Amino acid sequence: MEHENLSPPARLLDVTRLLRRAGRVMTGVDRVEFAYLEALLADAVPVWGLARTPLGYVLLDEVGLSRFRDCLSGTLPYPTPDFLSRLMRGATPIARSAVTELRKLSVARCLPHQLPRMLQSRLPAGTAYLNTGHSNLTKRVLGAVATIKNAKTSVFIHDVIPLEYPQYQRAGSVEVFEAMLRRVHRYADLLIYNSEDTKNRTEAVFASWGAVPNAIVAHLGTIKPVPIVAEVPADLQIEAPYFITVGTIEPRKNHQLLLDVWDRLGPDAPMLLICGGRGWNNENVFARLDALGPGSRVQEVSGLSDGALLSLIEGAHALLFPSHAEGFGLPAVEALQLGTPVLCSNKATFREILATRAVYLDDSDDQMWEDNIVNWSQQPRGALRVDDFDAPSWKQHFKIALSFT
Repeated sequence: MEHENLSPPARLLDVTRLLRRAGRVMTGVDRVEFAYLEALLADAVPVWGLARTPLGYVLLDEVGLSRFRDCLSGTLPYPTPDFLSRLMRGATPIARSAVTELRKLSVARCLPHQLPRMLQSRLPAGTAYLNTGHSNLTKRVLGAVATIKNAKTSVFIHDVIPLEYPQYQRAGSVEVFEAMLRRVHRYADLLIYNSEDTKNRTEAVFASWGAVPNAIVAHLGTIKPVPIVAEVPADLQIEAPYFITVGTIEPRKNHQLLLDVWDRLGPDAPMLLICGGRGWNNENVFARLDALGPGSRVQEVSGLSDGALLSLIEGAHALLFPSHAEGFGLPAVEALQLGTPVLCSNKATFREILATRAVYLDDSDDQMWEDNIVNWSQQPRGALRVDDFDAPSWKQHFKIALSFT
């Protein structure tokens, strides 16, 4: 698309996803929203924050956003939940504290129907709204932003996997995702994609609905991984060589293939660490994990800090990534940054991002996976290491993204 080369008078970042997931280990999408928060706070263009709470919407200025960022990163503590936050059903203590903090930090709040008035009264004409987390993309929010004179809406699209692989999704989630994407199609002035592959797949969907919105591609950035050995749980018994797979335990991640391989390899298999929380529609895999006994060559590990997880990735013989579908594949990028080789499924997204630095296999050919795993496990770890991977950076990402938003 043609570059307008004009900075907006202000930006409005939606931080609803970060609010909802406060206190949890960040997923890849969470990290993107957090990276945008840090980048916009460091940018010369004034930035505001918008979040949906159980009681309505809150608007934060740069001071409030900075403090929220520091709470999310652990630099500052969250406050004690207030009375209204304690009424939130099913929320964790940290989630209640986060809502308390945002209400306290807000420069304005409103009930849902008052959102257009709040935004118009506080934000200048030409404000650029950014939503990077697939959250809060409602007709109310997108419509309210559109009432600001000359406002522009930019939305980050991570993938359209729910539409391409509905069989891997929670019941009812495909319809919700499609409705969200149709709203984006209607209201967005610009779409930001994490890869050419995601762009191509999404635009195929949009083309069937009408005009295709303007778009840019900016590969996700990464920061230098910092493994912290001291944060690895002391009771985690690891034997070298070991392999690791990282990600939510859901059907599209294809843990089934790895469990089949390890069943065939038996007691002489190298160790496999399955790192990630349990997801959905995966009862067979959950049952197999529950049946793992003492001395099993497979271990399920969840709730790790970033430092602990990176330490385990760095020490692994290889990262295994047999996913049926991915939007980007951040764990593979981090593994290569740490020198850990990657064995992954033969997907266009992986080939675009990882190029020749990974080894690609069909995601249904478990015999090929077994052969490669056995071969690698018999080689010295040092002989497999990767030392020349050029990882995409956030500086490169924002040089593109902030030039258009």
